[in-house]
Amino acid sequence: MSKVQWVRAESVDALQDVVDLAAEIWNEYFPAIIGQSQVDYMLGKFSSLEAMLAQQSEGYQYYLIQDSEELLGYFTFKTDRTKLFLSKLYIYADHRGKGLAREVLAFLKEQAREGSVSIIRLTVNKDNIASISAYEKLGFVIIEEVVVDIGGGYVMDDYVMEYQINGFKVVNMEASH
Repeated sequence: MSKVQWVRAESVDALQDVVDLAAEIWNEYFPAIIGQSQVDYMLGKFSSLEAMLAQQSEGYQYYLIQDSEELLGYFTFKTDRTKLFLSKLYIYADHRGKGLAREVLAFLKEQAREGSVSIIRLTVNKDNIASISAYEKLGFVIIEEVVVDIGGGYVMDDYVMEYQINGFKVVNMEASH
């Protein structure tokens, strides 16, 4: 694989690339976890061009992950006064397990430092064992469980995970009970 780069997706054409990536990756990965009907619903609600444009206006930044030959995936984040929230990180199946998530995390740590925040937070479906394991290997810990009604008769049944930057300590949820 040649050098990987992050390309900010700001134009409608670049965001359309993200929409296309989302459809392909979600349909490959998530039906076994949440079912095809919820995949279809969530793609329409959160990963349509209209949804992405609205999210951009709320401060979310979309990035394409690519090398010189192809698109490999994408990620989305937003920084506020207290944390960087990693909203989406999706990579094509044939590029998973090759260190891309670790490279994205390094980029996000830099973004967090620039935003003067020391926490990177994300949510992950409780049944998404592979992603939970990958995030734990990167240093994220589960801090709580959440169930969010997203409409259409669906919920997101997630773990909230955090990564602390600059030596701050996170208390693992299981250890605090």
